[in-house]
Amino acid sequence: MFGLKRRERERLRSTPIPKSWLEIIEHDVPFYRCLPEADQRELQGHVQIFLAEKHFEGCGGLQITDEIKVAIAAQACLLLLHRETNYYPTMSSIVVYPGAYIAHVSELKGGIVREGDSVRLGESWHRGAVILSWDDVLRGAADIHDGHNVVLHEFAHQLDQEGGEAHGSPILPRRSMYLAWARVLGDEYVHLQQDAGHGRKTVLDKYGAINPAEFFAVATECFFEKAIQLKRKHPELYEELKLYYQQDPVQFLRK
Repeated sequence: MFGLKRRERERLRSTPIPKSWLEIIEHDVPFYRCLPEADQRELQGHVQIFLAEKHFEGCGGLQITDEIKVAIAAQACLLLLHRETNYYPTMSSIVVYPGAYIAHVSELKGGIVREGDSVRLGESWHRGAVILSWDDVLRGAADIHDGHNVVLHEFAHQLDQEGGEAHGSPILPRRSMYLAWARVLGDEYVHLQQDAGHGRKTVLDKYGAINPAEFFAVATECFFEKAIQLKRKHPELYEELKLYYQQDPVQFLRK
């Protein structure tokens, strides 16, 4: 089965992407136009595999279209460029609402279970699904410099969850990276908490101060969309993310 899947993926990568899909990517995902030509071709192949293997479901009256599927896939696959990947193996489906949605939450605090409703733009489940607001998918993709992209955020959680529960430490390509990763991201997380607590302006979204998993997801958004500022203000963090993602967004965002 593994050999059959590998051959099918190779076939999909070598098949030209449908013109209509490419038009969607170029229109809805402006980050794509910044990529080097070789990266664009690689991304096209990843998109075809992603769409062949993942299931999309519309909720709240939303009808799933090629635009929805392709725009989400292109952004999710941006995180896979230049790396060995099994295409988010613990996730099988993407659930899409037309806009922000209400999720019922239950959490334990101080020995007391608290329940209530929470407005969400997206969420990532450890097993099974990513949930997204279509309005916010488009909004996040449209501005490639604001550091806010719900698809990058939730799929960063998926990468983090491949090794188990999300804790801000995805499976790294080399064992030798773990020590520096823990030191740099741990220190940066603490600094963000301190900055958020004192109301100081930050390059990283202060939502990342909630816990290490959210810090990694926020740092991923920032790495791709505010690369120049991140490298200038947080060079060690930028370098760790560069090594993990095997990309250097500063090189093409400057153009």
